[in-house]
Amino acid sequence: MSSSAQHTLRIQSDVLLSDLTTIHLGGRARYFAACRAIDDIREALAFAREKSIRVCVLGGGSNVIFADEGFDGLVIHIETSGVAVQDDEDATMISAAAGEGWDPFIERCIEKGLGGIECLSGIPGLVGATPIQNVGAYGQEVCDTIVSVRALDRETLDVVEFPNRDCGFGYRQSRFKSTDADRFVISDVKFRLRKHGRPEIRYPELQRFIASTADLNSLPDGEPILRAAREAVITLRRRKSMVIDPRDPNSRSVGSFFMNPVLTKEQFAEVQTRWENAGGTATVPTFPSGERIKIPAAWLVENAGFHKGYRRGGVGVSLNHSLALVNFGGTARELINLAGQIQRTVYKKFGVELQREPVIVPA
Repeated sequence: MSSSAQHTLRIQSDVLLSDLTTIHLGGRARYFAACRAIDDIREALAFAREKSIRVCVLGGGSNVIFADEGFDGLVIHIETSGVAVQDDEDATMISAAAGEGWDPFIERCIEKGLGGIECLSGIPGLVGATPIQNVGAYGQEVCDTIVSVRALDRETLDVVEFPNRDCGFGYRQSRFKSTDADRFVISDVKFRLRKHGRPEIRYPELQRFIASTADLNSLPDGEPILRAAREAVITLRRRKSMVIDPRDPNSRSVGSFFMNPVLTKEQFAEVQTRWENAGGTATVPTFPSGERIKIPAAWLVENAGFHKGYRRGGVGVSLNHSLALVNFGGTARELINLAGQIQRTVYKKFGVELQREPVIVPA
């Protein structure tokens, strides 16, 4: 997965970035390099260093928003490929190059009867992006199955390996997003998946949906039961326009725009008090998060007045999910302004600061 390039890297100019993102926003990159091997990435970084220009590493474009003015630097597009499988007694180690599509990778694992990532089905993007944000959904996170992450150090151009314990994983968080943001380019990720896997359905919404559509107890372990879980997850995601579909205008987004706030008990009590003082009668919905309390960001957004279908200029809130901000033919500036308005209104009403999930790349 880190074989040497067999060609001289081609550096392109003036490449339109909106075509490479799921939200279809952003201007043109001054320089652009499609990197299919580690040596391509090294060559691209050396080019940027020689020119003294900024670098933006781009994967599947499902969690990034480029400025309308574009990017006055080099965009490195990760297009590496390769999957390696190693069997253990009770598990299978499977390594995937950063440029492998995430959902096709899950499909491949399920075909082999390997469990542990089936509830992350339907999420767009590439394998290499999943550790950065510790991607999670429906009760699973990638940190549950990641063994190690290999990455290229942008300063030394050496490949280094991080075992799970050294990745700094947290809720939608890792060292690659926080302390070491922009220091490494992930090259491949190794997972430990269960043979003849059986899904662990922890998320209440998914539990209810599966109970109404299938009898999991009647399905054998491995591919049949994992596929049933996968199909249920994709169905739920599609209903929320969280599966990229050119036929669905509400899927022209970066998925969930805000993270669910995790609060102390005292902070939550303040939210509940503010809600009641504003005339709210129902209890604020919560999920446990260790010693803390997690509030659905979608609930905060809706109850701050930004209902599903809310429109402002050429952007708005998805008709099917209040956490998805959608491009309806607008601009990146409009979208970022809407996000800021939502954040300010939620803070004013509930005293909670919503944190963005997507990366906003300045020109």
